[in-house]
Amino acid sequence: MIKKELIAGKVADYDLEDIRVGSVASHSALDVADGAVEEGFKTVLFCQKGREKTYSKYFKAKREKGKIVRGMVDECVVYDRFERMLEKKEQDRMLSSNVLFIPNRSFTSYVSIDRIENEFAVPIVGSRNMLRSEERGEKQDYYWLLEKAGLPFPEKIEDPKDIDALVVVKLHHAKKKLERGFFTAASYDEYKEKSKSLLKQGVITEESLLGARIERYVIGPVFNLDFFYSPLEEDMEKLELLGVDWRFESSLDGHVRLPAAQQLTLNENQRIPEYTVCGHNSSTIRESLLEKVFELGEKYVKATQEHYKPGIIGPFCLQTCVDKDTNFFIYDVAPRVGGGTNVHMAVGHPYGNALWRGRVSSGRRTAMEIRRAVEEDRLAEIVT
Repeated sequence: MIKKELIAGKVADYDLEDIRVGSVASHSALDVADGAVEEGFKTVLFCQKGREKTYSKYFKAKREKGKIVRGMVDECVVYDRFERMLEKKEQDRMLSSNVLFIPNRSFTSYVSIDRIENEFAVPIVGSRNMLRSEERGEKQDYYWLLEKAGLPFPEKIEDPKDIDALVVVKLHHAKKKLERGFFTAASYDEYKEKSKSLLKQGVITEESLLGARIERYVIGPVFNLDFFYSPLEEDMEKLELLGVDWRFESSLDGHVRLPAAQQLTLNENQRIPEYTVCGHNSSTIRESLLEKVFELGEKYVKATQEHYKPGIIGPFCLQTCVDKDTNFFIYDVAPRVGGGTNVHMAVGHPYGNALWRGRVSSGRRTAMEIRRAVEEDRLAEIVT
C-alpha cells in the first residue's frame, strides 16, 4: 500500500491556486465534475476510447473569462484502455497538473486494485485502503467489516441444498464487467433449474457460480444511503446523510411491469430477469426511520476507523433493503462515491440541500471538502 505520508508529500508540492479534480469517465463522473466546477475547480476526466463522446463532446465545458457557462468537463484524456492511466508518464502528467483523484466503481473494476494500492501515486480523495473491501470474497471484504461493526446484513446460506425460502444468488455477470448475474430461487430445485438456464445463456459461469454468495431475500424497498464523512469538521457532526437513491434494473423492471399471466408466457431466455443497473431515482425516508439510518452510518464509520485506519474519508454508500418491520439490512457497501448520485446532479440531494442550505450533491459535497482543505491548508487530511 502506498504510504499516506508519500501522498501527503505529493499534495504539499501542488499549486493550490490551480487544483484540478479528476475521475474515471464513467459511473458518477458527471456528478463529480459538476460539483467540482460549482466550487470553482477545473476538471479532467480519464476516458476509454469509444466511450468518450459523452464527456468530450456533449458535456464539454465552455468558460468565458474563466467562468463556467456551459457543461462541466474541462479536459478529457482518452486511452485505449483505462489501465494506461497507471503509466508513469500519465501519473506524472496528473501530478504536474495538480490532480486530486475521486475514485469510483469503474476505476476499481477496470484497473487492478493491486496496482491502485501500490503503484498509483496520485492523491486520492477518499480511502485508498478501503477500495478492496468492496470485492466480495476478499478476506476482509465489506461483509467482514459489517460483522465487526455489528451491522445487519442478510443471512448467508452456505449450501444451496439448504435453500428453504426465497434467496438471492449473488455473482458476477459473465459478459458485462460491471454488472451482476444475480438470480433468485426459493428451493434447491429452482436454484438448479435457473443456474442451468443462465449457464446455457452465457449469463454466468461455472466458476462464478461456485463462488457465489447466497443470501436470504429481504422483501421490501431498496434504499441506497448516500453518506459523507468529513475529517475536517470540528464544530458540527462529521457524518452527513446527503440523500437516498434507488435503481432501475433491466430486465427486472421490465418484468415487474408485466401482468402475471403475461410473465408466465415468457420463453426460457426471457423468463429469468437480469439485474443490470441502467438508471437511478431519488427518494426520501420516513423521518421516524432516520435515526436508524444515522446509526448504520455511525457504526460503519467507527468500524472503518478501527480496522482500516484512518477510516472512511468523504462519500460512501450503504445499500440497504427494509423488511416489513422496518428493519434495515445492508446488502452492499460502496466505500467511495455511489453509483446513483447523478440523479442529484445540479439539483442536489434532499437532505444535503437542507443541511447546507443550497444545492449539494455527493459530487459538490466532495468538492466543498476539497475547497475547505485548500483554504485551511489541510489537503493531507483528506487524501490517501
